[in-house]
Amino acid sequence: MMTKLDIESSKTAGTPKWEGLSEIDQAIRDNRLTEYRINKAWADPWSRRLTVGVTVVIAVGFSYLIGSSLGLW
Repeated sequence: MMTKLDIESSKTAGTPKWEGLSEIDQAIRDNRLTEYRINKAWADPWSRRLTVGVTVVIAVGFSYLIGSSLGLW
């Protein structure tokens, strides 16, 4: 025979804690999910390299177009 206290403690002990998702949940509550995603992406070395690479390619492309429209080459 289990007491009510034993039943409640077994329910709380059986539920898994999602430690990794608690930060995302807090970010959603604070309405800063975009900032969270950018920070997580910037922390990843491959994502950081990809972001910097794409930004450089876009900057070079725009520089070429501006230079060509001004008659520099």
